[in-house]
Amino acid sequence: MTNGNGGSQSFEQFLERCSEDYKRTQRELKEIDLLIQQTSDEVERMSRRNTHATNQLRQAESSLETVPRKDLKEAYSVVLDTQQRVFTMRGQLEKLQSDQKNMARYLDILRSVLEHGDHPGRPEPRKQEEEPTAQASVVRIIEAQERERRRLSRQMHDGPAQSLTNLILQAEICERLMESDPDRARVELTNLKNSVAGTFQKVKGFILNLRPMMLDDLGLVPTLRRYLDSYSDNTDIVTDLSVAGKERRMPSHSEVTTFRIIQELLNNAREESHAGSAHIDMDMRGDRVEVVFEDDGDGLDVTDALTSDDAERLGLATMRERVDMLGGEFHVDSELGRGTKVTFSLPTS
Repeated sequence: MTNGNGGSQSFEQFLERCSEDYKRTQRELKEIDLLIQQTSDEVERMSRRNTHATNQLRQAESSLETVPRKDLKEAYSVVLDTQQRVFTMRGQLEKLQSDQKNMARYLDILRSVLEHGDHPGRPEPRKQEEEPTAQASVVRIIEAQERERRRLSRQMHDGPAQSLTNLILQAEICERLMESDPDRARVELTNLKNSVAGTFQKVKGFILNLRPMMLDDLGLVPTLRRYLDSYSDNTDIVTDLSVAGKERRMPSHSEVTTFRIIQELLNNAREESHAGSAHIDMDMRGDRVEVVFEDDGDGLDVTDALTSDDAERLGLATMRERVDMLGGEFHVDSELGRGTKVTFSLPTS
């Protein structure tokens, strides 16, 4: 039978082990955060390399008569190698992310034990509903900007930059055929002209996504209408926009934020939720603009979506943060299997 003093000592020893585990887990969590960042960067680099290798292979396959067999075999080998590396590293990244979640969960348990155990080595209790400082707000803005820059950089590489590389390869093929096979050269020139036209359309679409010039000249509603028409023409998603109240200009930052959020919600509806249609209601009456976005896609786990952000996308957590910074409100209503409804409002003055 253990006396009271022995029980107290055993409990103190238990708290001491918890405190040591807490510090060790904190260190390991920082290390795994760094590994995840490094692995994510490597996966992105290998994915870009794989895209480039795949495009080169397609180019070689389209010109089998002129490309040496050795070059074609090498192109196949490069694609297989990069695909295998991307597959392996993505598996490693998923394992690290799973370990990160489990470690963070264990850290929370240790924190709770130490906070309630009144141990000298316990962590500082977390402040409830702490107001964000100006410095924290600036940090979040910088992080959001950097996420968008990475996303745009990847889009530029996989879009216009890759298309221009393919055009150069096609031009070189035409140059080689000009003397040896003029008829084939004319065919390749026609293909090159079609490729240039297609690349031009891609660049126009990229510019529209990057920053529609209409937004500055005509305002939010006309720009959204044109964007939605273009979006529906280029995707399988049916979109429509309803506006209540008198259409009017808003501060530039409010118009840009509203456009960007709707733009990314549409991308989420297509790429993540596999929606077939999306409807947007915009109420411009009063001193706030209220937007209701609804899609008929697969839906999502709201808690998970609002507590995590994809580094390559403008996630729901970042959307909510931007709206909060501008004095607005942001709400998400969704369940798996029944679509998503996002409501947000911003001051118009």
